[in-house]
Amino acid sequence: MKITNVRTLRMGAPANDWNWLFVRIETDAGIHGIGEGSLQYKDAALKNEIKEFGRWLVGQDPFQTEYLWNAMHRQVTWTGGPVTMSAISAIDLALHDIKGKALGVPVYELLGGKVRCQVPVYANGWFHGASSSQEYTDRAKYVVDEGYKALKFYPFGGSQVATPERIDRGAALVETVREAVGSHVEIAIDVRAQLDMGGAIRAAQRLEPFDIAWLEEPVGFDNVGSLCEMARAVRVPIATGEQLYTRWEFRALLEENAVRIVQPDICHAGGISELKKIASAAETYYVTVAPHNSNGPISTVASLHLDASIPNCLMQEVFVAFLPLYNEMLTEPIVIEDGYASLPEGPGWGTDLNEELIEAYPPHSYAPVRPWEPYYH
Repeated sequence: MKITNVRTLRMGAPANDWNWLFVRIETDAGIHGIGEGSLQYKDAALKNEIKEFGRWLVGQDPFQTEYLWNAMHRQVTWTGGPVTMSAISAIDLALHDIKGKALGVPVYELLGGKVRCQVPVYANGWFHGASSSQEYTDRAKYVVDEGYKALKFYPFGGSQVATPERIDRGAALVETVREAVGSHVEIAIDVRAQLDMGGAIRAAQRLEPFDIAWLEEPVGFDNVGSLCEMARAVRVPIATGEQLYTRWEFRALLEENAVRIVQPDICHAGGISELKKIASAAETYYVTVAPHNSNGPISTVASLHLDASIPNCLMQEVFVAFLPLYNEMLTEPIVIEDGYASLPEGPGWGTDLNEELIEAYPPHSYAPVRPWEPYYH
């Protein structure tokens, strides 16, 4: 079997200024594979990067996933970074889809088989439009009534330098949501690196009584030493990793032995080949994996296949507000009941893109890049 064509498909996502970008790889056996590399605000560059890789991929054997991954990662002097790694990720996912279809097995069978029959998920995006404590409470109760046993939100929005008022406001909102959903629902808090070191430590201390599942990206990912210093200074679990790529970047984080949860993104960190290796590395440090996923439907399905095959999967992120469009775009829907996602059973991903529907969702035109704002704003 040989690769005959590599092309990209792009559509507007439910968010106002995001796009989803897919890659379709075709073969001379009539089998195609679908991958995803949706990269917020950079999909024009990503499209061209995939095009350049595609020129080399034509004529290659799609079964040789390990060789192809390493060839793409090492064939140029300048490698790494979000654009190149997202292109490699999207291609890697499509190659696994081809291989699974050709062999007549789900992708998770290619990864060693499943270690669980269902994947625990947590809800993100459930708070869309909420601006008051009561609105957060109502939406949190609704998502829990829908069967979700875990949810995440962002109570500490603002500039990087924290104020007592901002810490108080964020902690009060977490307390309100905790009271609304009860003690048996997991609550994860994402900071998006929008606090300074002192503010992040104070926020973590204020959140201790609410038994949160984790505090995500309390400070920037750029300085592993400082991040891990902060993690050792607090008692709540710290999670990070959505902006890291490959096992080499995660190695530096894991060797500090301070972060309890890593969150690689299957569309950006190297695809399913690399996330399997990152998960194995994390397992040696007794660190769990909760893959980041704010992307489209193939990202979500591929992440579930990964989760099924790794013993240290904590739970999978799902944007519940995106689910209706996910299932419109997929030939087989993502089924979530009582807080667990069922595994697709068909070959490859067990589902495919309804490509004829993509034109109904034209890509968004991006607004001009917003200038950096000083921390005191």
